[in-house]
Amino acid sequence: MQSSEPDLPRTAAIAAVADLIVVLAFAATGRATHNLDSPVLGVLATAWPFVVGLAAAWAAVRLWRRPLSVWPAGISAWLGSYLIGMLLRWATGGGMATPFLLVALGTLGVFLVGWRAAVLGIRAARRTSADR
Repeated sequence: MQSSEPDLPRTAAIAAVADLIVVLAFAATGRATHNLDSPVLGVLATAWPFVVGLAAAWAAVRLWRRPLSVWPAGISAWLGSYLIGMLLRWATGGGMATPFLLVALGTLGVFLVGWRAAVLGIRAARRTSADR
């Protein structure tokens, strides 16, 4: 299945960077609310399981083929980063408090799916206004 995206490699690279920024921002925000030391290393220590999960989702579902789609790209990026990230946190002794599980699920979902929905909405609005 070919994408109608004219510059798919560039779009996929931008989407991958956007996903990475979301995961790093998620980790940074969590670290900031808890006033933990070593901001850069701390963010990386918190983010790495979710980054691994995100990368696994990108590879397993080949998200570069339709990187802006809500399904499968957004949903797969969300669930991959969350599920694999939590499994890795658990396996390495990371915190698994219920509030964290819920906040992570919601935050990653809203932002990994949400930025794609926003881009698609903007593109649709531009097409509609161009057709007038």
